[in-house]
Amino acid sequence: MASVSTRSGSARIPAERLQNLHQQIGKLIANIESVFQGKSQVVQAVVTALVAEGHVLLEDVPGVGKTTLARAIAHSLGAKFQRIQFTSDLLPTDILGLTLFNKEKGDFEFRPGPIFAHVVLADEINRTSPRTQSALLEAMAEKQVSLDDRTYPLPSPFMVLATQNPLEYHGTYPLPESQLDRFLVRLSIGYPSPEVERALLLQRQQAEPVDALQPVLSLMELREIQSAVDQVYLDGSLADYLLQVVQATRVSKLLRAGVSTRGALALARAARAQALVKGRSFCLPEDLQALFVPVLTHRVSLAGSGEMAGNRRQEAEAVIRDIVSTIEPPV
Repeated sequence: MASVSTRSGSARIPAERLQNLHQQIGKLIANIESVFQGKSQVVQAVVTALVAEGHVLLEDVPGVGKTTLARAIAHSLGAKFQRIQFTSDLLPTDILGLTLFNKEKGDFEFRPGPIFAHVVLADEINRTSPRTQSALLEAMAEKQVSLDDRTYPLPSPFMVLATQNPLEYHGTYPLPESQLDRFLVRLSIGYPSPEVERALLLQRQQAEPVDALQPVLSLMELREIQSAVDQVYLDGSLADYLLQVVQATRVSKLLRAGVSTRGALALARAARAQALVKGRSFCLPEDLQALFVPVLTHRVSLAGSGEMAGNRRQEAEAVIRDIVSTIEPPV
């Protein structure tokens, strides 16, 4: 079977399999976009995170379709979906589950919490206590839950889409950088265009369109796609380009802390996933360029007063864009 090749060497994914993977990803994207319209870039970024086995932080105002997006992903995969509304009195056991004594069996048994799902929507994650946030983010990182000296693996595949409102800070607990680092990408959906919004008003009646979505990809097929990410070729020149940007964030006077090694590894995996979503078995500079802002912005800390300002996200994005603009990509 022939393989796709590049100037940097032979690709590791056979051409026929690569085409099949690309078609499967395309069907998934098209199915999601049939109910989540007018936001192709957002859908592609979330699917890229899904393919890379990463989690997504959606930072936006309420009512722009974050729940619809999460449910559309779950329905398109025939996956189990859970939505957790984060509040100030939410406890870690409300998410993870707990061990109870069963009188009939005469033994303790574990009752799993809502995190035991394939797609979990953590709604308004910054409204719960740091202790509860830590419990969720630890499970995200380890893909397992440990209680009473026992370990319970989470379903596979497993993805968390967390939301927070960037305009409201009263009664919230902002996520520290070490926990933000657990999210592969941070995205903003934004309002739909007037044309899309008008179509929604005319088309949507009482029924939710997402409820009618049928699976177009099985969980096993998704796991096969995720395993193929490691086979996508990242050239040494692209690795050097990535590291130049990462190093520049560490010495920038505008930043108090730059991107960590874990952040660099996350960017490399996201670039491989992006290439696969685009139908390639090798990365190009544009894969990295499309991901620098959504992958790196929440992994840096602004220096000075900008860290506490309401527009700190926009400031961090501007710093990352300025750094990227000063570094020449490989040809």
